[in-house]
Amino acid sequence: MVPAAFVRLEALPLTANGKLDRKALPVPDDDAYARTVYEAPQGAVETLLAGIWAELLGVERVGRHDNFFELGGHSLLAVQLLSRALDLRLNFSAADLFQAPVLKDLASKIHLEPQPRTPGVISVQATGSQPPLFFVPTGFGDCSYVLRLVGEMDVDCPVYALPWPSFNNLCPPTLEAIAAETIVAIRKIQPQGPYRFAGYSSGGILAYAIAQLLLGRDEAISFMALIDVTLPANVTKISPIQMVRDVVLDSFEPLDDESFEVLEQFAGQGSIAQLLEKGQQIGAIALDRNLHNDVLMYERTARFHEALQAYQVPTLPIVIHQFYATEALFSSRARQAKSSLCPEARSPMRGWDRVLSPEAITAVPIVGDHVTMMSVLENRKALARAISTPLTGVLEKDP
Repeated sequence: MVPAAFVRLEALPLTANGKLDRKALPVPDDDAYARTVYEAPQGAVETLLAGIWAELLGVERVGRHDNFFELGGHSLLAVQLLSRALDLRLNFSAADLFQAPVLKDLASKIHLEPQPRTPGVISVQATGSQPPLFFVPTGFGDCSYVLRLVGEMDVDCPVYALPWPSFNNLCPPTLEAIAAETIVAIRKIQPQGPYRFAGYSSGGILAYAIAQLLLGRDEAISFMALIDVTLPANVTKISPIQMVRDVVLDSFEPLDDESFEVLEQFAGQGSIAQLLEKGQQIGAIALDRNLHNDVLMYERTARFHEALQAYQVPTLPIVIHQFYATEALFSSRARQAKSSLCPEARSPMRGWDRVLSPEAITAVPIVGDHVTMMSVLENRKALARAISTPLTGVLEKDP
């Protein structure tokens, strides 16, 4: 991503612990920002697109020569852009955005659909001669990893990201019910199998639940990629709400010890919304940030993990590829006192050999830990190649 502004510093400000002191970084002045001559959007598509950009990026106006990433866009915002564009019947893929990030160039690739396509489904790669590959979100509902990963993959097929369906009508939600709703969207794109799926982290278990239901409908599953997806032998004693609280605390890692301890003590007493508000009060979250969407995301995450904990993982007649991280993930301050790595997380098969025969599991090592296997470019490239290789091999066997 190209920075929106450049500020020269003699040295980076650090906290007493030697970490970057983000609050001490100077605010860029007007001269720090890259400038382009403003020209108003032209036509319906450019105007609609500019409106979405302005809202997502928090800028007053967007011109037809502006670049999405130079204005502050990133892969997570790109997912939101694609979703909102679909609501307005603007049809384009993530690949289109990365190849043409300037407003007028992207608009030239877009056409207005007479009616919305499959609601919520994100087109990451729109074309290809082979059957589609469907990715599910992480255990936190995040699909942004798909955009970064697919950008490094070499596959001749459409690729879609499948956001979680609404949980509003599922009380309490079950993984089978979530999978059933997701299948409705899948079959609008691909009515019949064989189907191909991939998932990262605990969210990948949803891909397995989808496969379970499709197999029950006499459909075939030709490919299943699990990216460092662990299947614990024992149900965790940590409640989904407590797990989410720990994740919120993880986001406050850069804080000094005193501020972090204040939030850690507060975490056990209040709700997720109250914890976020407390973080905003002490300066860990920008004061102008609207916390509403964050609260909804964390609440949905807790409900998804409630469904995960209740799911009884069956034995299925499928083959899986487990792309496992070779390095252990170090515990954060929020979890180091209560963290104990389960034996399954140390095994290349990540515990899936309890429900599948070892012959049905292909374990592929990927350099990095659970996070850096995806976040570090070289590791992500290696992961992309590792996934692309069996996909190509599977295609040769498809009927």
